[in-house]
Amino acid sequence: MPPTKAPAAHLCLLQFHLSFLFLLLTAIANSVHSLTLPSDIAALQAFKASIKQSSIPSWSCLASWDFSTDPCTVPHRTHFICGLSCSPDSTRVTSITLDSVGYSGTLSPLISKLSQLTILDLSDNSFYGTIPVSLFSLSLLQSLSLRQNSFSGPLPSSIGNLKSLQELDISGNSLYGSLPNTLFSLSSLRRLDLSFNKFSGSVPKLPSNLLELAIKANSLSGSISKASFDGLGQLEVVELSANSFAGVLQSWFFQLSSLQQVNLSNNSLTGVEIWKPSAGYSELVAVDLGFNKIAGYVPVNFSDYPMLSSLSMRYNRLIGPIPWQFGKKGTLKRLYLDGNYLIGKPPAGFLSGDGSVAGSLSYNCLQGCPASSQLCSPSQRPMSVCKQAYGGRKPKVITH
Repeated sequence: MPPTKAPAAHLCLLQFHLSFLFLLLTAIANSVHSLTLPSDIAALQAFKASIKQSSIPSWSCLASWDFSTDPCTVPHRTHFICGLSCSPDSTRVTSITLDSVGYSGTLSPLISKLSQLTILDLSDNSFYGTIPVSLFSLSLLQSLSLRQNSFSGPLPSSIGNLKSLQELDISGNSLYGSLPNTLFSLSSLRRLDLSFNKFSGSVPKLPSNLLELAIKANSLSGSISKASFDGLGQLEVVELSANSFAGVLQSWFFQLSSLQQVNLSNNSLTGVEIWKPSAGYSELVAVDLGFNKIAGYVPVNFSDYPMLSSLSMRYNRLIGPIPWQFGKKGTLKRLYLDGNYLIGKPPAGFLSGDGSVAGSLSYNCLQGCPASSQLCSPSQRPMSVCKQAYGGRKPKVITH
């Protein structure tokens, strides 16, 4: 019987181990006077070898990585002058933070051999290819930034193994597919930024200690589910703009106890339910719901959020008057309601000329909102458009 060919995956794995073995033996041979663990040196050599030499400027950090000297020995006068940090005893590499000079190449799977690594920052370069699964075996990793590169492929479910991870920023790449349910396992995670990728599907259940969430400019869809945000009592910032979320944003969302800033603009939301803040207190400061398909009235309960200073619901399908309570809200400094079908007069004080409220009320159906006012400039909608929005009837003017 003729011999069968080994599967491609097995060949790649064999090549991986042979490459590391060669680098390790080389590192051992050169490490008679070295402090750095030979396996760490071998991993660093593989890391640099995976980057195109033509993309390494002579004055850059990587150009100073000369393996004729020990990476962790101090002081670094001519070699290894930047880009990495080591443990206090100079035996293990604990941090790789590259300069942003346009390094181009792949991320070597041998990065996983740096088992004491706590920080990996390759941001603002030109790395490409998939993120190696082996990266997610680095159990001590606390900060991972691959921001603004050209990584592609799905986000592996094994990312859930990074139990020590506190910050994850892989924004500005070409990653795609569904977000793995294992994100919930990142129990130490405080900041998550997946913006400007091509992720699709819904938001999975999020890790409970999250402070900041950013997944803007992807292709996420469906409703914003309470199950995804359940237990997020510390969440302060939510940035989910420029996706395809639809349906009604339900009342539970603005009841999240630590919420401060929300941006859900440029989606396809059709409604929003706003309850008064729980126990009369909320830390909510800024809300952007602009450029959706939200119909109905301007939610008057926003006026009960004691710290709210900026509200945008511009270019939706809002009708009716601007709540008079907004005119009594001293904390409100920015209000954007332009591009709707609001009627009546602006609340008293909005047009006083003292500049206490900035923003725009233009392109509505308001009366008594002169184009000479910065808030009303440049104009309101034509009456024919306003009639159409109100079933062919002239909107009834409501005064306060």
